[in-house]
Amino acid sequence: MKPVALVTTIACAIALPVLADTGEATGSKDTIHLKPIQFVEYDLPNGLHVILHENHAAPVITSYVLYHVGSKNERPDRTGFAHFFEHLMFEGSDNIPRGKIDKYISGAGGNLNASTNFDQTDYYFNLPSNQLKLGLWIESERMMHSKIDETGVETQRQVVKEERRRSYDNQPYGSLFEELAGLCLKGTPYEWVPIGSMQYIDKATIDEFRQFYKTYYLPNNATLSVAGDFKTDEIKALIADYFGTIPKGSDVPRPAFDWKINVPGTSKDVVKDNTPLPATLHAWRAVPETNPDAYPLEMLTNILATGRSSRLYKRLVEKEQAALEVEAFPELLEQAGMVGVFATGQNGVTLEQLDQLITEEIDDVKKSGVTEEEFQKSRNQKEDEFANSYGTMHARAQSLARYHVFYGDTNLINTELNRYLAVKREDLQRVAQQYLTKEGVFLLRYPVPAAPAGEAPPPGAHPPKSDGNQPAPAPGAKTAPVPQPAPSKTK
Repeated sequence: MKPVALVTTIACAIALPVLADTGEATGSKDTIHLKPIQFVEYDLPNGLHVILHENHAAPVITSYVLYHVGSKNERPDRTGFAHFFEHLMFEGSDNIPRGKIDKYISGAGGNLNASTNFDQTDYYFNLPSNQLKLGLWIESERMMHSKIDETGVETQRQVVKEERRRSYDNQPYGSLFEELAGLCLKGTPYEWVPIGSMQYIDKATIDEFRQFYKTYYLPNNATLSVAGDFKTDEIKALIADYFGTIPKGSDVPRPAFDWKINVPGTSKDVVKDNTPLPATLHAWRAVPETNPDAYPLEMLTNILATGRSSRLYKRLVEKEQAALEVEAFPELLEQAGMVGVFATGQNGVTLEQLDQLITEEIDDVKKSGVTEEEFQKSRNQKEDEFANSYGTMHARAQSLARYHVFYGDTNLINTELNRYLAVKREDLQRVAQQYLTKEGVFLLRYPVPAAPAGEAPPPGAHPPKSDGNQPAPAPGAKTAPVPQPAPSKTK
């Protein structure tokens, strides 16, 4: 599934045509055959995992580095560190002057960005292939001796605080995902979102930031994935030169998890002055992204609320005209997960009406399952998604890295579609009955504040769409359109 986009990506990956040698889809009506994406992978002695996809369709390359650290690795009294480093890593290094990284990349005809979520922080460059050395040099500099000083920390401290005010605190429904994480994921390191808390960013010392860097920004906690127009033997030598001398770090600490799915749900009303329309979110605890049930759960959410022909859209928006929009989402993470339904009501519709309509549709799919037509549509959607997912070198580099880090199987880039196609229609009813229980629903509601005497109620408005803060979508990341977790793209 496609991950949630968290902040607007300034520059898109360089698009390539989908050709016969780059994953063209062929096959009959009932099956699809994708030409395998070839790659090689290996480890440097310092623990850096390297994945290389050589492709000469266009003279471009993507350099993509995934650090296995996200907000779940933070201390509860220092939330926001992972996202803060997403910004801080653009300050420079011992050999790169402050503020020059983006100038070097743009001056070479490329673009760059970074993102943070619960489980990872990643950085990428899209460059002309003759600038490969530039990308590798900058990434090795950041991994070996990134600039972490008072000037950079204070600069980025203000940037991050303003980002929180703009994207979370001052937006209608801006607190939705933060509230949901605190409700549904309570008691785990996922209960705070990557943007973090202003108070903890303010309290953090320069020594704490430096220690975070020394703990997590290590070659043995990173995956370097490069895709594009290069020769494998030549790039291996370059990677050894640039990254081979970086010392291996200590073993990386991982948070302890005791994830329980069958827990009683709770409810919360969030009263905000800037709520224009009533909104409600029903969520349930679910499995991590690598669990076999992740696949039928994702297909079920597509049937519930993807497109105008989906169940919830036809019932809430078209038939009852009670909702302005409705979406269902899976947010399946490395060590936990949740699925949910989010609806924004029309003016004059009560939250109780919205809740009742959602409950009726969930109960119906648990009782009767999905139709054969719905099931085939969901399969077709996944086939189409995989057939069209890898037209850029950026998408390939990103997916190769994610499959390695979170699934332990880089070749899933070629085989994961089979897992979706192995799902049976009855599996969708089973997971609905197993996970979408009445006892386990977490209910988050945004009532419209009462208008003062003599004033008209606030005009209706759409809730904000995701503003793009995550790497470009990749199959295998079980996350979807609403709500918006985490903070920002850096640039």
